Amino acid sequence: MNWLLSLVYIFIFPGFLFVLGFSTVVEWIDRKGYARMQRRVGPPFVQPIADFIKLMAKEDIVPEKADSGMFSAVPIFALAAVLCAALYIPVVAMASLFSFQGDLIMVLYLLTIPSLALFLAGWHSGNQFGQVGAMRVATQLFSYEVPFFLALLAPALMAGSWNMSEIIRFVSDNPLALFVTLLGFFVAVIALQGKLERLPFDIPDAETEIVGGPLTEYSGRRLALFRLLRDVEMYVGAGLLVAVFLGGSSAVFFDLSTIDPTILRWVLGFAIFMVKVMFVVLLLILMKSVVARIRIDQMVGVSYKWLIQLGVVQILLVLMLRAMEVF
Repeated sequence: MNWLLSLVYIFIFPGFLFVLGFSTVVEWIDRKGYARMQRRVGPPFVQPIADFIKLMAKEDIVPEKADSGMFSAVPIFALAAVLCAALYIPVVAMASLFSFQGDLIMVLYLLTIPSLALFLAGWHSGNQFGQVGAMRVATQLFSYEVPFFLALLAPALMAGSWNMSEIIRFVSDNPLALFVTLLGFFVAVIALQGKLERLPFDIPDAETEIVGGPLTEYSGRRLALFRLLRDVEMYVGAGLLVAVFLGGSSAVFFDLSTIDPTILRWVLGFAIFMVKVMFVVLLLILMKSVVARIRIDQMVGVSYKWLIQLGVVQILLVLMLRAMEVF
């Protein structure tokens, strides 16, 4: 039965099938919310799925100057990395089936791969716009990754563990931690917006400047995979912040362990996790709606002048509280 449970976990829930399905829902919420904030109607619920099917049915073209092997492999490799990261996010209970000491580092590493994949996609496309976009991806990567890692380091130091399940239990047992790491949470949200290359950090794409950036030459199935990659990455990134900063599927101020039967406790935990994920997604939508695109030098400036310093301040605050034995 253990192998059957593992297969269900990997391929159905909360594995690949659930992640792919819910990621399209996240895209719809993103597009619908963005439209509403601009006083537009927005797309119907099935639009993300319809767009994916349409792209999968279109002709797949590999440019003559492109490295065909790298051009074709990159989107598959990047999507596989993010789907793998999703398996370590605790969705139903406080621990994922594959939880281990250091799974937070594993997820951070896997979430770095899509940016590297976008760089390789643009660089090997043989298109000048794609190569310019690739260089912007690389520049932006070194800007947001540092504050993102610093922000996520604070809850790990506070809990004394690199295991997401143990961090969730610590936050659940110490609700004050929600407020202590609030600064790091907002730094992580801003850095996540940069990882997803969304407004105001969509500099590598910049349709008005460099057509489509690293994806200029992509079409058909490969473009569909890249678009699906963005959706899955948004869900995994939001789920990671929920697990590390917001207590994951725990109610924090209420002990779910007193609820019987177990299945009801799991259902409530899953509902709480989904609500928290939607909260993070709404923050990303709000940021996308109210701030215009900035230049690449401004992005670097925001990161090194503000976000990194705020991340260090958050770590110092956590270390000070641990020294005072507050937790």
